[in-house]
Amino acid sequence: MTVAVASIHLPDEAATLACGHHLARAIHEKGVIYIEGDLGAGKTTLCRGILRGLGHRGAVKSPTFTLVEPYEMGDLRVYHIDLYRLSDPEELEYVGIDDYFSIDGLCLVEWPEKGVGYLPTDDLWIRLEVADKGRLLTWRSDSSLGEEMSRKLGGSKLNT
Repeated sequence: MTVAVASIHLPDEAATLACGHHLARAIHEKGVIYIEGDLGAGKTTLCRGILRGLGHRGAVKSPTFTLVEPYEMGDLRVYHIDLYRLSDPEELEYVGIDDYFSIDGLCLVEWPEKGVGYLPTDDLWIRLEVADKGRLLTWRSDSSLGEEMSRKLGGSKLNT
């Protein structure tokens, strides 16, 4: 497997949403995507763009307090997971986190570093950072599925 790493600049929230929409085209309706970044970096905005790009038309709220927000679009299941409020990764055992990763669906995980040791390996890792009055989005493939996604991303115009 070749690990692909790439970055793009996103000037504003609209570009972050559009980027998520383009990411949706590269995602295979299954897999694990880690999304890292500081508070306010745009993680939930990116997830909102991904979900809308996959066909979700309703509201997309941050699962900070609920931990997991499930979405179903036809046969597609997406779990938007936010581990920000997690005190200890062991807490994931008590909420049945394995159930979300055992289905044939897509898991978008914000703050994955808070679940180290209890989360499966990601397919695609994304980091958002505040930079130059916008955001810098960096991604890396960490599996053969992630490599395929990354190839598709490399050929798309993410920041348009």
